[in-house]
Amino acid sequence: MKRLGALPRWFKRRIGYARLLCLALLIGFAALRYADPAPVEEIRVRTFDAFQRIDPRKKTARPVTIVDIDDKSLEKLGQWPWPRTRIADLITELTRLGAVVIAFDAVFPEPDRLNPALAADTFRNLDEETRARLRALPSNDQIFADAIRKSRVVLGESGLPEEIATLDKTLPVTGLAMLGEEPQRFMFDFPGLLRNVPVLEHAAAGRGLFTIKPERDGIVRRVPMIMQAQGQTMPSLTFEILRVASGSGTILIKAEKAGIKSIGVKGFQIPTDHNGQLWVHYARNDASIYVPAVNVLEKNVAPDMIAGKLVLIGTSAAGLYDIKTTPVSRAMPGVEIHAQVLESALTGAVISQPNNGIAVEFATALLFGLLVIAFAPLFGPVTLVALGAAFAAALLGTSVYFYTQHRLLIDFTYPLMSTTSIYLTLIFSSFVREQAQRRQIRSAFGQYLSPALVEQLAQSPEKLVLGGEEREMTIMFSDMRGFTSISETYKSDPQGLTALMNRFLTPLTNAILSRKGTIDKYMGDAIMAFWNAPLDDKDHELNACEAALDMLERVDELNQARELEAKEEGRPFIPLNAGIGLNTGTCVVGNMGSDQRFDYSVFGDSVNLASRLEGQSKEYGFPIIVGSRTALAVKDRFAILELDFIMVKGKKEPEVIYAIAGREDVAQSGRFQRLRNLTIEMLACYRNRDWEGALATIERGRKTDDANALELLYDLYEVRIRGYLENPPPEDWNGAFALLTK
Repeated sequence: MKRLGALPRWFKRRIGYARLLCLALLIGFAALRYADPAPVEEIRVRTFDAFQRIDPRKKTARPVTIVDIDDKSLEKLGQWPWPRTRIADLITELTRLGAVVIAFDAVFPEPDRLNPALAADTFRNLDEETRARLRALPSNDQIFADAIRKSRVVLGESGLPEEIATLDKTLPVTGLAMLGEEPQRFMFDFPGLLRNVPVLEHAAAGRGLFTIKPERDGIVRRVPMIMQAQGQTMPSLTFEILRVASGSGTILIKAEKAGIKSIGVKGFQIPTDHNGQLWVHYARNDASIYVPAVNVLEKNVAPDMIAGKLVLIGTSAAGLYDIKTTPVSRAMPGVEIHAQVLESALTGAVISQPNNGIAVEFATALLFGLLVIAFAPLFGPVTLVALGAAFAAALLGTSVYFYTQHRLLIDFTYPLMSTTSIYLTLIFSSFVREQAQRRQIRSAFGQYLSPALVEQLAQSPEKLVLGGEEREMTIMFSDMRGFTSISETYKSDPQGLTALMNRFLTPLTNAILSRKGTIDKYMGDAIMAFWNAPLDDKDHELNACEAALDMLERVDELNQARELEAKEEGRPFIPLNAGIGLNTGTCVVGNMGSDQRFDYSVFGDSVNLASRLEGQSKEYGFPIIVGSRTALAVKDRFAILELDFIMVKGKKEPEVIYAIAGREDVAQSGRFQRLRNLTIEMLACYRNRDWEGALATIERGRKTDDANALELLYDLYEVRIRGYLENPPPEDWNGAFALLTK
């Protein structure tokens, strides 16, 4: 049994739980790479984007020309789509100039709206002879088809997110041959297929999907070479162009158990990813391959721009919405992406991922991960950083080398992330052990002190005296006024009441913490706080009074916001008010509680008096009431007003209590001076048993402009005085009033 008990200690000393965690991380990263979720893939492809931006494809030839339906052509020839007769003229002219293949990055799914027969049925005020002559003319679509038949034209088609109910499955499709596994299950599958009108489909030399599928972040990195669309296997527009140009009758698809490997025709074998997509090896935007369509129709184009070229007819006009984002450009027309694919294939400048690339990634991550787990704890931090930098540089350099020299995409991010995570875990575990004491202090005092004070205590733990010690401290109690009536309005909405309390207590807490206070506890709608512990604060009375005034200001701001919300929502507004009691005296502070649970707290007579003062704030009409020691310490910095001489229940000695009416600017104001003089005169008469003089002073005060500020205080003393007129106090009365409640 002793040996069994010693096993965990031996394991912790010789191997360590951190290393065990790192082994789990190594396995976890391997599983993550195997699953290859979207975020992991996005990191990898973003790296490949960087490679393309750093080293884009260099153009060694320009085998493709784009006939651009640009803004200039639209302005001169009218909006798209143009009449099919005009497009037929475009085909005829391109054929005359020697285009090898002409392809449309557009689809013609409906008959031309300007067909003569349609015009005969649509135009008004035509005689029957004219209508008959129009119906006898060949359709624009037929003229277009005749032009297509005299050339080598590839028509574009589009994959759709919904099935087309009227799809004619008798239309011609490209022949396919398959080698290896069934490839269809790996292809992108579009539920619908949008084809051209039948007369055009039968005339064309080929048909291909021009649909480009951006990745999750909207960037076009890969273009499918073969796809499924409404049950039919269709080549991409670009690969169909290559098939027609090469004179091949069929397309050969090679597939393995892991997915599609390549797609080829006579003279071309293009490697793809497992979904049949080609990584596009982008060059920068090339305006030199564009020819405005209007220039072709006006026979104003250099013959060498067309002769012997693959011609793509598409658009760069912003209004036709065919602008894509690529790794090298934020605004590349979709038709130019097709041109880039063709250029890459024809010049042999394709990029691909090697079949054994994933195996290499796994082996690299495993080897370096085990080396770090075994040896990292033995080296110093400088050596570890140097080795880590060398490892990262080697991975990056290898990846860059294979891309620039062999156009192979080797991912370095997975082994780098795996090894770096293991390395950081080991470093962190060491850091955690070294910071145990500071972490304990932050945990113990984070809920009581402001972050700055917590950090100061963590950096200098010798300042902390745990257990119990006597200190002169300033204690605060704060409470919400009228909480019972407010809570009644939330009987059916307890969550709303909780949200309101949090909204009320948060700014008050922030005010306390910002003035170096320590939060002792929350008691429903009340807060208890103190100053001068656990860290020394020689200005604790001043900071406590500043915090109290800050709290009232923040409550006012909260009420303004709540009143505006209430008006907007059409509900009654109930303002929130706070009562605050402050007292300074000697207290015992430290960790209080049991062996299992304790809090850093404070107790003593001064604490009890602060609590009583907070309870009296509603009686005297001032939200902040302080004891005599607090008032005397800050009398030169605040507007201090003496209120009473009271005997608190449970105490033998009476206490003079004061109100804080504001800061120094208030104390210097004429209004406050008048209030204070009236109060001093009234209290002097009261304590000398000059009841009539005191009442006269109260009456005189009520006639001043500032009467409302002392209304509750006047009412309180008037009730007392009239009681003494009927039942005078004893002869040894010293002016103190005994509070009957706590």
